[in-house]
Amino acid sequence: MGLWGSWVRDPSYPLYNSTTCPFIEKEFHCQKNGRPDRDYLQHRWQPTGCNLERYSFDGVGFLKKFKGKNMFVGDSLVRDQWQSLTCLLYNARPNLKYTLKRSGMISTFTIMEYGVEVKLDRNVYLVDIIKESKGRTLKLDSIEDGKNWRGMDMLIFNTWHWWGYRGAHQPWGYIQGGDLVMKDMDRTAAFEKALDTWGNWVDTNIDPSKTRVFFQGISPNHYRGSEWNERGANKCQGQTTSISGLKYPGALPPAAAVVRRALSKIKKPVTLLNISFLSQLRKDGHLSIYGNSGRRGLDCTH
Repeated sequence: MGLWGSWVRDPSYPLYNSTTCPFIEKEFHCQKNGRPDRDYLQHRWQPTGCNLERYSFDGVGFLKKFKGKNMFVGDSLVRDQWQSLTCLLYNARPNLKYTLKRSGMISTFTIMEYGVEVKLDRNVYLVDIIKESKGRTLKLDSIEDGKNWRGMDMLIFNTWHWWGYRGAHQPWGYIQGGDLVMKDMDRTAAFEKALDTWGNWVDTNIDPSKTRVFFQGISPNHYRGSEWNERGANKCQGQTTSISGLKYPGALPPAAAVVRRALSKIKKPVTLLNISFLSQLRKDGHLSIYGNSGRRGLDCTH
């Protein structure tokens, strides 16, 4: 229940005004970057098979329940979720006092009055990239960054999109699994090996009585209009409506199966936030030409 459903229009959305939230970075701020339409902001998810009551966000109530240390770990897609959550909490009550601190790759949003701390650790592979004499090496068996994840009440992880990057966007020159060092390997296989390493970290370091662990599933892109039966569609550019119905014409990203396989091996409880299908239907939700690069770069991923 909840996995399948459809997007329905709800004029009470969005739950916060993005133009007045100070945490949304310019590259993700399509409204400030000139996107003219707003209908894509006024949708909520309606699961199939249950009556989901119209949701009214209670910011103060959420703060009271969300007390503790919480951390998002992953790439820019999970950073989007962190920014949205901090915007919701920022608008929970007028004149709410907060602090926002950045140290290296970690950002910490804190509301002391409610004892709420929401961190973001930007780690796009979850496993390590180590600078060595031969060059920067992606270590499929190593998670040194895990020291920053201990002691949290809630952890939300994600990774995938950077596994396909090559050329100037690839931040490593070598990839290592065990004693084998290579210039490259099958990226899906490398992704699965890294998730197994992360799963072992969860089993070794997580006490389920103190920490809840979530994995945000694979978020699809919309670079091929043929996937939703629009020949000649200019990717996600100009898309202003979601896909109707209860089925996406294209296939799920193959990485989704890898995630399910990896999570099935973990002994400790990990909840999959299965966003793949509901995200597939939102071809209208991307930054398109309203990202940081404007018309020079089309963003159909975020």
